[in-house]
Amino acid sequence: MDLTSDAGRKSAACVSMALDDYYYAAQAHDADAAAAAARVELFVRDSRGDVVTAADAANDLITNDQVQAIIGPHTSTESEFIAYLGNHTHTPILSFAETSAVDVPFFLHTAPSDSIQVAPIAAILDAFNWRAAVVLHQNSPSVASILLDLVYATQGYNIRIMDRVALPIDATQDYLDNVLHNLKEMPTRVFIVHMLPDLASNVLRQANVVGMMSDGYVWIATTSIGSVVDSLSSDMIDKMQGVVTLRPYVRETGHVMKFISRLKARFWMENRSIDNVHNPSMPLLWAYDTAWALATAVNLVNVSSSTPGTTLLGALLNTTFDGLAGRFRLVNGQLQLSEFEIVNIIGKGARTVGFWTPESGFFKNLKNISKKGLKQIIWPGDVAIAPKGWNLSPNGQFLRIAVPSKHGFPQIVDVSYSPTTNNNVVKGYCIDVFDMLMKNLHYPVAYQYEPIGNRLSNYDSLLSLVHEKKVDAMVGDTTITVSRMNKVSFTMPFTEVGLSMVVAVKKEASWSMWIFLRPLSTTLWIASLAFFFFTGFVVWVLEHRINPEFRGTPWQQFGITFYFAFSTLVFSHKEKLESNLSRFVVIIWVFVVLILTSSYTASLTSMLTVQQLQPAATSVQDLLINGNYVGYQKGSTVVRWLEEMGFHMENLRGYASLEEYDDALRRGSENGGVSAVFDEIPYLKAFLSKYCQGYTMVGPTYRLGGFGFAFPIGSPIVHDIWQAFMLPSVQEEMARIDRKWFGDTQTCEGKSSGVDSSSSSLGFSSFSGLFFISGITSGLALLVHLGILAYQKHDELRAAVAGIIRAASQRMCLLLRRLRSEPEVDVLHGGDTVSL
Repeated sequence: MDLTSDAGRKSAACVSMALDDYYYAAQAHDADAAAAAARVELFVRDSRGDVVTAADAANDLITNDQVQAIIGPHTSTESEFIAYLGNHTHTPILSFAETSAVDVPFFLHTAPSDSIQVAPIAAILDAFNWRAAVVLHQNSPSVASILLDLVYATQGYNIRIMDRVALPIDATQDYLDNVLHNLKEMPTRVFIVHMLPDLASNVLRQANVVGMMSDGYVWIATTSIGSVVDSLSSDMIDKMQGVVTLRPYVRETGHVMKFISRLKARFWMENRSIDNVHNPSMPLLWAYDTAWALATAVNLVNVSSSTPGTTLLGALLNTTFDGLAGRFRLVNGQLQLSEFEIVNIIGKGARTVGFWTPESGFFKNLKNISKKGLKQIIWPGDVAIAPKGWNLSPNGQFLRIAVPSKHGFPQIVDVSYSPTTNNNVVKGYCIDVFDMLMKNLHYPVAYQYEPIGNRLSNYDSLLSLVHEKKVDAMVGDTTITVSRMNKVSFTMPFTEVGLSMVVAVKKEASWSMWIFLRPLSTTLWIASLAFFFFTGFVVWVLEHRINPEFRGTPWQQFGITFYFAFSTLVFSHKEKLESNLSRFVVIIWVFVVLILTSSYTASLTSMLTVQQLQPAATSVQDLLINGNYVGYQKGSTVVRWLEEMGFHMENLRGYASLEEYDDALRRGSENGGVSAVFDEIPYLKAFLSKYCQGYTMVGPTYRLGGFGFAFPIGSPIVHDIWQAFMLPSVQEEMARIDRKWFGDTQTCEGKSSGVDSSSSSLGFSSFSGLFFISGITSGLALLVHLGILAYQKHDELRAAVAGIIRAASQRMCLLLRRLRSEPEVDVLHGGDTVSL
């Protein structure tokens, strides 16, 4: 132990008290067994807080005193050296240092791992919707693991660690002042502190000086502060007002409270020069439980001087009990912990504001975990309202929003000069969407648009301004791509996502002489004819015995039957039906014919009147096969997609405005224009809203990234804009903005095309239900008729059957008689005569 520090002396006292308490309890339970059991004898060495001294003391204990286990030290830097020494000599090392990156079999970490606290820290950030944070940590190799775990934990909540600042343990006031001023210039206002209390106190004292412990700032301290907060001096507490920290939860049982009183009294008796003895910290409870665990393991295997270290190690790993700090259980040499207490440093100490477990998350009271969340927290600046966690403009100026200053697509984004105000006027679909989203954030944002002219060649150069933080954001028709996402953070797409093509439509030159066949598909024609014949046949079967109009020569009956069936097309059948069954069949069939003829008439009418326009091309394959020229927007990423589709660069022509699109499509490939223009859907919607007649959007839609607003990587506002997108009121406003700039594109498409909807033939599936009803009706009528006929003619049928049976019997008898009258034949077989 470091006996030159209060923490070291208190730790040594806790170890001694734990052994006294253990053997007192054992003596009281069974005096004879306690007298015969092995006991732990302490050899105390002073490390003086020095790594070399600690390593030398441990080597002396193992070599000269031949100790079989070592407790301590309580700092990570000292424990790392001793751990490897213990592993080499098979001597268990029990360390309750709060941080440790050592992973060797004979090193047992009897304090919770630093890494388990990253989950509740990330959950705190997410609970208050803070999407970015800065970590200030002590410059020590032992903190590397927790920093990596913290990054992984925050990424699970879509939270970004913007920076990690390593501070030396002996950082001067000027050094800290310079670091904090640099952090103050960042938009992030959430800081996570992971360092020893003395360094943390210096950092927060200087943060008060530079104005970073005021309204709008958030300071979250790890367990390195939370575990010892009750033992901090009043001066340190004053510098940490508003800080939120966490610590492993310890139930304040009577045993714990009694131990605290005993420890304070003992420490004051041994250190009378100290005026004020603070409450013990969490590491002291772990020191007590560590010594108790060692005594339990020694008693379990009855350790002697010849007991191997592996035996004692196994006993320690299997030791479990309810200690002062909670359940003592080692898994892979690490103390397990699952409950954290969230505390708020305010006034003269720490106030519990909630608890956290992996299963239940945050809850306000251990007795009722249904009450989710945290109690009221008082933040730096003595405010109760949770800070938003960032400031887009730390210097108080307006945000600079870059807008691409290009022409040709005014509906999307348009920059013009106003002589009356002597300023640029920025408007368009993208601008309206951005303004609307800013109004729907839960905090005000002051910004101004800055048009960026032609001095930058393309949008990638514009995005470099955002990446280099020369502007705060970019608003416009910026397509989201993978390469661009490596430079900036995009909001979710605010437009329809996809690439499609617009083509000109032309009138049909002439009508086909067989157009009357097009309204119905081939399958439907065949099915209709089949049912005409079937229905006529059924009516003939039902009528020809009782109706003179269905009699005559076979050819006359054939003609009248199918004339009757087909005359139902125009409802001109004159034949009178006698049978109720045939009337029922005809009623159903006439209903089918009525619907079929009405649908045919409507479809043919549509073809002859509406469908007079045909697209110049209907697919990418048509364009590639014919070698047509296609257009695209200059400066866009569409050209790369066209090349991947198979178009040659010599067949691609770039245009810069809607008017150029119109001119190129009207001229066509044969006259120096193009047969199709490929672009993202928002541009095509803008084109069709202006040139509704004569053009249509055809072909499949290829998935692209869509338009997004660009911010610097890690900007917290990106997440807030994503949330604003999900509001129902925002969705309604988006639809209104869409109609404002693009009109009703569906109406336009109906006027310019109609190819897909009107040219398709009616199929059999559309009328299969009607045919099914008609077929079932006719079939049942036929079966009923046959049943009635059989009943009426049963005598004749019986006589006929009997005659058939009698004739068959006579023929059989005649056959047998002839067989019997055949003469015998003698056959000579092997010298014997056989009669057949």
